[in-house]
Amino acid sequence: MSTDETVRVTPPPTGGGDLTPALLAKDVWDDSDLAAVGIPVIDIPFVTVGAGIGSFVTVDYLRIAGVPASSIKVLGNNETPWSTYEYLTRNSQIPRNERLRSDSASCPDCIWGFPSYAIREAWSAKGLRAKLAPLWNVLTEPILSDYWTPRAGQVFESLEKEAARIGYYECLEKGLVRVVRRRNGGGYFTILTPPAGTSPTKRVAYRSRFVHVAVGYPGLKFLQDLQDYRDTYQDYASVVNAYEPHEGLYAELLRRPTTVVIRGSGIVASRILQRLIDDRDRHGSQTTIVHVFRTYVTGSHGPSIFMRRRGGDGWAYQGFNYPKSVWGGQLKSRMRRLEGEDRAALYKTIGGTNTPVRSLWQEQQSRGRKEGWYRTVTGTVQSVVPAGDGTGGGTVTRIMTDQGVLELQAGYVIDCTGLEADIGEHRLFADLLEHTGAGRNPLGRLDVERTFEVRGTANGDGRLYASGTATLGGYFPGVDTFLGLQIAAQEIADDLARQGFGKRIGPVRSVVQWLRWARGKAV
Repeated sequence: MSTDETVRVTPPPTGGGDLTPALLAKDVWDDSDLAAVGIPVIDIPFVTVGAGIGSFVTVDYLRIAGVPASSIKVLGNNETPWSTYEYLTRNSQIPRNERLRSDSASCPDCIWGFPSYAIREAWSAKGLRAKLAPLWNVLTEPILSDYWTPRAGQVFESLEKEAARIGYYECLEKGLVRVVRRRNGGGYFTILTPPAGTSPTKRVAYRSRFVHVAVGYPGLKFLQDLQDYRDTYQDYASVVNAYEPHEGLYAELLRRPTTVVIRGSGIVASRILQRLIDDRDRHGSQTTIVHVFRTYVTGSHGPSIFMRRRGGDGWAYQGFNYPKSVWGGQLKSRMRRLEGEDRAALYKTIGGTNTPVRSLWQEQQSRGRKEGWYRTVTGTVQSVVPAGDGTGGGTVTRIMTDQGVLELQAGYVIDCTGLEADIGEHRLFADLLEHTGAGRNPLGRLDVERTFEVRGTANGDGRLYASGTATLGGYFPGVDTFLGLQIAAQEIADDLARQGFGKRIGPVRSVVQWLRWARGKAV
């Protein structure tokens, strides 16, 4: 199959065009299996599943490497590559005008990282002071300044331009993917469930030599005691996850004095705290904030002088979710050489919940402690139950502290502890683990090679790749970041080029393609 060949195969009139229990039970499918159930088959050399930023940056690399848009299909439900990401950031109080936790050179719209976001912001700014501010910031970070980070809106607008430039939407097919199976004879079948009314059959199969999976997190993750509370009392208003829509909570806090309990000590907890305090400062809310820490960090900590992280007031401070050397320094090199438990041990050493140092957050919390409307509690939560008669009176959180059991009554509890991490909770990953030869790495995520090929899934000349958070625990730590997705995409594109799919992005091609990018010319 050539890199630009796309053949639509007309389904036979027999069968209902849907998967059957017998077909789902098979690990390897024949072409005749799909013909028998009437599922139409579309031939395409490369399929990427997810339609998020992970899919986007992989398509971007392949297009720059010379792969035509007609040889790529992007399967997923996202309207744009950044739809899910913007949904999560907006809910966790990072609207388009606020800054993300990403450095200036992590540019998912530009594989070269130049010009960086700071340079672009300076270029478009009006006034000398506004132009110099981001440049001075990146020149003096993190010694004299906090790390400079781009605004969410700047990232999304840049992605929109690059998506148009590379013809991304020509590759996009809307729908849900829950099954990828090996094909008898090599390659894979990827089963798409199109939106209702858009296809004559319930399922469509894409037959390809290569498949890439980048579907992000399986879903929201609640702390167990908070999940138990919601399941038991069916109260979805008093206990909310920071990543789910909860804007009405802030509107209610403006109407009456209320106590809010915050759970978590990472970047999301920082953002939620800033929103609550901003509402006090700007709109006069009378919210009292109680922040529950399971572990209270009092200062710098770490196993050695070379692996210490700043901390204080309960927080572990770090500019990004991992030390910067995991993206291109000694930690990246060291991790690539480790196997099994040795790799897991290094992940444990450099991991852990943390948040960047931001002088604004620190000032707000310091003021809150002095004025008495922000306080911290350290301990282990035993249970969360309704307050009063359970008819809208909020919650009571019982915490085991060093001084005994403490009961906190609050109108709301906000869970800021993260997203669901178990890949087995996602139907596609569960199917890959059961039927396609995929396994788990030392951290329990999807086991991938250094090239991001999913270990154990090769089929003839076909290869299956994965990137993003599902691969955390592999040979490269910073997978769930803009730059991490780009590094994974580069490894995948290079591996595909070695197999004759696309060209290697060498110096000449890189310079030529950067000039096209800079002028906004199509690849």
